[in-house]
Amino acid sequence: MPASRRDFTHIRYFPGTHGNQFDVVLRVADLIERLPALLFALLLALPALGPWLLWRSWPTGLVLWAFSLADWAILAALPRFQRSFGPAKPPTVLLALARAVCGLLPPVVSLPLQAVGTLLVLYGFWVEPHRLSLTRQALRSPKLPSERPLRLLHLGDLHAEIAVTRRERALIEQVRAAQADLILFSGDYLNLSYLHDQRAWAAARAVLETLRAPLGVYAVSGSPAVDLPEVVPQVLAGLSNIRWLQDELVTVWHAGVPVDIVGLTCTHKPFVDGPRLHAVLSQAHGSAPAASRPFTILLYHTPDLAPEAAEAGIDLQLSGHTHGGQVRLPFYGALFTASLYGKRFEAGRRAEGGLTLYVTRGLGMEGKGAPRVRFLAPPEIILWELTGP
Repeated sequence: MPASRRDFTHIRYFPGTHGNQFDVVLRVADLIERLPALLFALLLALPALGPWLLWRSWPTGLVLWAFSLADWAILAALPRFQRSFGPAKPPTVLLALARAVCGLLPPVVSLPLQAVGTLLVLYGFWVEPHRLSLTRQALRSPKLPSERPLRLLHLGDLHAEIAVTRRERALIEQVRAAQADLILFSGDYLNLSYLHDQRAWAAARAVLETLRAPLGVYAVSGSPAVDLPEVVPQVLAGLSNIRWLQDELVTVWHAGVPVDIVGLTCTHKPFVDGPRLHAVLSQAHGSAPAASRPFTILLYHTPDLAPEAAEAGIDLQLSGHTHGGQVRLPFYGALFTASLYGKRFEAGRRAEGGLTLYVTRGLGMEGKGAPRVRFLAPPEIILWELTGP
C-alpha cells in the first residue's frame, strides 16, 4: 500500500453519510431551532453572565447580550432578503459563545472587539457567500493536443435552497462568459434542509438547465446524505443537456485526441470506491498501462480517493465536498473539512504522485443548522486550460 494511503476499514461513520459526528451536531441544532423565541432570547443572556460576574459590570453584560440579540436579528433577516434560507438560532448560539470568550477581556478591549464581530457577521453571512469567483488553472500533458487548449469548467456543491439567489444568477452569467468546451459537476445538488422540497428542486433545475458546452455537460452524485438516490433522478429528469455518470467512463474528442472522463458515485469509503474505479478503468482499457491510455479525468465528489486515483493512473481528479472549510483563518486555513485526511486535501490544487487534484470551494452551503457563512473561502468555479507540451 502506498505511504500516501491510509486504512479506513475500521471507521464506523464516514463524512457525508448519516450518523457521523457532523450529522449528530446538526440534529442538536434542530432542537435548538425549535426553542420558543422568548426562551431563546433569555438563553442568549447566559453567556453574558461570565463577563458580568468577572468585571462586576452589569452594563458590560447587557451590551454583550445586545450584541447576541443583534446577531440573531441579522441572521433571521437572511431569508427575507433571499440571501440564504437556514435556521438562525443554532449559528447565533455559536456566535454568542465566541462573544462570551471575547467578553472575558477587559471591557475597554472587549467592547470594540464585539463591534468588529458584528461587522464580521455581516460580511461572513451576507457578503462573502455571494462573492463568486472564477479560478483559472492550467495543466500540460503529452497526452493532450498542443494546437488548442481544452477549456474545462469545473463546478461543485450547488446546494440549491428554495429560491435562486444572487449567487446562482452570477453563476449562470459566469458560466456563459467562460465559453468552456466541457463542463463537469462534482455533486451535491441540494441543500440538506430541502432535500424533498420541490422548490429546491426547481431552483437547482433553473441553474442546471442553463449549462451548455460543445463537448457536453457531465455530472456525478455527491454525498449519500445529500444526493439521495430517489431524489437525484427527479432533479435531473428531462435535462437532456446533462449526462449523469454512475460508475462509468465516457470519451470525448478534442482536436482529434480522446479524453476519458470517469464519473464515480461517491460512498465516502475509499476501500469501496477504489476497487470500483479500477473496475471501470479495466472494463474500458483492460490491463493497458496508464501511460498508453488517453488523458483521464476522474469526476468524484470528495478528494479522499486521491491516493487510489493516483495509483490507478488518473491524470486529473476534480472534487469538492470540503467547501474549502467555509470558514478559514489566516495562515491556518480551514477549521473543518469533513475529510478522512483532515486538512491534507482541504482546498485548491494538490499533487499526489502523477495525479493532479483540485478541490473546489464549491458554490453553496451544507444546510440544516450548519451556518450559511463563508469567511476567506468564497464560492468559486474553476476554468482549466488543458494542453499538450
